[in-house]
Amino acid sequence: MNKAELQKIFSDMDTMHVVVAGDVMLDNYWWGNIERISPEAPVPVVALSKRESRLGGAANVALNCRALGAKVTLASVVGDDSEGTTLIKLANEAGIDTSLMTQSWRRPTTTKTRVISRNQQVLRIDDEVTEELFTDEEHPFIDLVLKYLQRVKPDVLIFEDYNKGLLKENVIHRITAHCKELEIITAVDPKKKNFLAYKNVTIFKPNLKEIREGLNIPLEMVNEKEMNEVHKKLNEALHHEVTFITLSEKGVFYNNGFSSAILPSHIRNIADVSGAGDTVIATAALVFAITKDVNLMAEISNLAGGIVCEDVGVVSIKKDTLLKETELLLCK
Repeated sequence: MNKAELQKIFSDMDTMHVVVAGDVMLDNYWWGNIERISPEAPVPVVALSKRESRLGGAANVALNCRALGAKVTLASVVGDDSEGTTLIKLANEAGIDTSLMTQSWRRPTTTKTRVISRNQQVLRIDDEVTEELFTDEEHPFIDLVLKYLQRVKPDVLIFEDYNKGLLKENVIHRITAHCKELEIITAVDPKKKNFLAYKNVTIFKPNLKEIREGLNIPLEMVNEKEMNEVHKKLNEALHHEVTFITLSEKGVFYNNGFSSAILPSHIRNIADVSGAGDTVIATAALVFAITKDVNLMAEISNLAGGIVCEDVGVVSIKKDTLLKETELLLCK
């Protein structure tokens, strides 16, 4: 591949429209210094110096798609609370369409507060419920999304599942079936609960832990032969098009039924792996939608995931940085 071809792919990202459907979160970061131990209990005292709120979960996937240049619509249910209002405001400020966001009095907005000192997490506080949507939340959400897909016909829909209750089986099946009918590419970042509910999707992207839990297998050896067996088991259950598995420090694996490979990770100064999977699914979905090339999809998204691990906290990919590194890796 030459630079002009690669630059065309990155330029084409600006023409794509992605819908991200899934569990959104508000990520709070409290930064401070630890200088003493509390006299009340054997715990460190953090003197706060800065507070920051960021988009997390499916909202971070949307942010990554937006950072790559795509038009993005976020579809989810948040609480009818100040955190939900903050999350929607942050999404709008990032240029993300929130017309498919609804607020419910039945659940709080999932909020994760990380206390950080000297670039290390010392505490995380989670405020959430994980019960599935009630019927009076579920049906309006499905109707809203299906009507939007019918009217707008985006290029890609990404399911981002964090087991927080939004992506229950009926929601998954109804949206997937409509996407298939409209020939919209679907990509999935699954979790254990509904792992095998994502039938007939285009790209299925679990990590190793999710594979072990979802298929109930030990998977002690990570090599191409074993991973191809995993693809076979997944395909028998899901009838999907592409298996794309992140292997942590071992890189990524892909199989589309015709070709397969394990691509090793690139050596980096890892500061924080939070949100790397969000970056990978966003990059993979866009590259595949443009090129239909699974190897190129894996190469570029593998790079993207490594790049965001060099920063502390959940951050989105920088398009220029990713393009430069991709040129160094792939261009002759």
